[in-house]
Amino acid sequence: MPDTFKAILVSRDEDKKQSVAVTELSEADLMEGDVTVAVEATTVNYKDGLAITGKAPVVRRWPLVPGIDFAGTVLSSDHADWRKGDHVILNGWGVGETHYGAYAERARVKGDWLVPLPESITAHDAMAVGTAGYTAMLSVMALERHGIVPQRGPVIVTGAAGGVGSVAVAILSKLGYHVIASTGRASEEAYLRDLGAAEIIARDELTDPAKPLAKERWAGGVDAVGSTTLANVLSMTAYGGAVAACGLAGGMDLPSSVAPFILRGVSLLGIDSVMAPKEVRLDAWRRIGRDLDLAKLKALSTTIGFDDIIGAATDIVDGKIRGRVVVDM
Repeated sequence: MPDTFKAILVSRDEDKKQSVAVTELSEADLMEGDVTVAVEATTVNYKDGLAITGKAPVVRRWPLVPGIDFAGTVLSSDHADWRKGDHVILNGWGVGETHYGAYAERARVKGDWLVPLPESITAHDAMAVGTAGYTAMLSVMALERHGIVPQRGPVIVTGAAGGVGSVAVAILSKLGYHVIASTGRASEEAYLRDLGAAEIIARDELTDPAKPLAKERWAGGVDAVGSTTLANVLSMTAYGGAVAACGLAGGMDLPSSVAPFILRGVSLLGIDSVMAPKEVRLDAWRRIGRDLDLAKLKALSTTIGFDDIIGAATDIVDGKIRGRVVVDM
């Protein structure tokens, strides 16, 4: 491989003004770790968009190579679990936030952060899933643990045309759930129905101030939006139901009341994908290999090149991206 490789570097000047540039790095520039990986595919997540645009304080080390997930092949390893030639996936662990991330042709990371690429999928497939899809699977698994099975009734997915939402709709429908997809983009109805959504509702139905309790409409849900949307979802969740909260596209606040929790026994399930234990990650990726329809995965993803990452990062924050974006490195 060449001595230097292309990378995106986010920097900040003395006045804390952020800038983004494409540069050349060498392996000597990489951060500490016991495994070096040739990055074959990555993706543009909402968090990556925030990191590159600077619209939220995702980056906490300067300068930094952003990109919170990747799939690739081990080039060298001092870790007992990995050998040269192994195919691996990384999600989270502060990569792309405090540790050099995926938007370079090579990455050096801790071997404990890696999981094996499932044999049933390619590196490209893994990044069509990406952290967004992995988070969606963690959310589905949490609902299952709480007893929210298809027989309990409908489940809602908010932000359904986004990365987390698209994969959640596809997984839940394949598992037999009646999926209600909430979106602010009416033009995406056909797309969502192709993924398996049984009903489509407008985002506006969930954006007014929430009542303490509203009519019971679903047994559970996957919420990637937060704020008033999540408050409304909770108020409309049936007795004993549960909602997995995994995103904040609509805001970090939660203008709700305790009524759903103490009068209907509703549970709010917090989903963290960044620091999830390795055994949970392994289970999630096994489930992805088994429970996600690869044909639907192709339908919900588009592929771009390295040079398109910065533009896609801006678009995802502006709500212009549908589904998943795979970067072919």
